Amino acid sequence: MKAASMKKQKFFRLSLTYLVLIFTVVVIVYPLLWTIGASFNPGNSLVSTSLIPTSPTLSHYTKLFAGDNSLYYSQWYLNSLKISVCTMFLSLIFVSMTAYSFSRFRFTGRKNGLMLFLLLQMIPQFSALIAIFVLAQMLGLINSHWLLILIYVGGQIPMNTYLLKGYFDSIPLDLDESAKIDGASNTRIFWQILIPLSRPMLAVVAMNGFTGPLGDFALSSVILRNPEYYTLPIGLYKLVTDKMGASYTTFAAGAILISIPIALVFIALQKHFVSGLTAGGTKG
Repeated sequence: MKAASMKKQKFFRLSLTYLVLIFTVVVIVYPLLWTIGASFNPGNSLVSTSLIPTSPTLSHYTKLFAGDNSLYYSQWYLNSLKISVCTMFLSLIFVSMTAYSFSRFRFTGRKNGLMLFLLLQMIPQFSALIAIFVLAQMLGLINSHWLLILIYVGGQIPMNTYLLKGYFDSIPLDLDESAKIDGASNTRIFWQILIPLSRPMLAVVAMNGFTGPLGDFALSSVILRNPEYYTLPIGLYKLVTDKMGASYTTFAAGAILISIPIALVFIALQKHFVSGLTAGGTKG
């Protein structure tokens, strides 16, 4: 009886687990499939679209790159990639150096600095939009991609520093001391020991730095005012709210194409994610 009761409990838990997983997959995958289907459906309305297009067409994709001079989709795409790539690399540099300093050195204001980073994460970004706009106007940096990149990089530093510092703390100090005995400087220890050992967490920082700008609308809409400087979120929003008419299916096509660089970056960094999980699982 006890064995039968345990089997029933195990079956119930397994069934509940599968139900939760199925529900999660449906919630995540169904909107994505609907968007993909909408991008291949003729017309401009999402109301008449179906999950599987009955008369699929590539007209919405071709419209994004040709045929309508009012669309700057190619330029928006390049702008977004430029901002995302620059944000990713600059975030890696500044976050890794900041995390190394907080992890390996003891200096005046260290604890206060960590506390400040924590407090900065509690302040929502949109609360500073007015101040950022006024500052951009005073400096003449309206429509400046580099100002946007610097703001994104600054926003990436606090939380990612906490993540990477925790990873650096898990690397034994004995490695640093052994390297110093052999004559290695702090810079050499940083680049040749800590950075290679921290590739899994650096991959997370890189992924955060790349995907953040691609999905941002509020901040970029404050800085970028001319169509040729737009990023994809602003451009697609303007495409839907344009006075000429809402092109929702064209918007769906443009939104699907945003996922391509994100997928490529994830595939490129995936081996580092897997190696980090494997290393964590086999560490004694």
